[in-house]
Amino acid sequence: MFLEFVILVVALVVSLTLRPWRLLAGGALVSPLLGSLVILPWLWALPRLHTMPLQLQLSGACAVTLMLGWPLAIPVLTAVALLSGLLAPVAWEILLGQLIWLGILPATLALVAGALLRRWVGTHLFVFILGRAFIGTALCTFLASSLSQLAGFELAHVDTGLSLVARWLMAWGDGFMTGMLAAIFVAYRPQWLATWSDALYLRR
Repeated sequence: MFLEFVILVVALVVSLTLRPWRLLAGGALVSPLLGSLVILPWLWALPRLHTMPLQLQLSGACAVTLMLGWPLAIPVLTAVALLSGLLAPVAWEILLGQLIWLGILPATLALVAGALLRRWVGTHLFVFILGRAFIGTALCTFLASSLSQLAGFELAHVDTGLSLVARWLMAWGDGFMTGMLAAIFVAYRPQWLATWSDALYLRR
């Protein structure tokens, strides 16, 4: 638990140092922020609310990062973890692990992936939707989920090989969800995407 606690403290300190509340100026990101706080806690609490033998869940962290930006996504994901603990109480160690491996790590990986795509592939509409939102989300989520397994957060009653397959499939579920949301928001609500810029991605 010490590693997870250190990661949380570092992420929160860095994000708060960047003064993420400035992103809420103008009110454009208030709706996606509130939507994240309403929907994601239920997704994170879902494995504790049913008795299915394969306890898998969607992350949504990459979608939150695309909508709110990394500095604002970190405190929001922290609030999501706390709210999920209220919906389905669990030991704080499990809640902390969920926050790190399901929230902060994939969000941070999504930030790095976005920077690498802009540098190596360029800025284009399909790079954002397919690269960052769809494929990037799937890969970042799977990597974070696999690292959580190495850290000891294994799926109950499932062997290592099968659990990796399950995590891979669920990561693509996250990718489809994030890619779909990004495509819809780019078309109809680009102001809900802090990482989107018409001038950058639609330049001719």
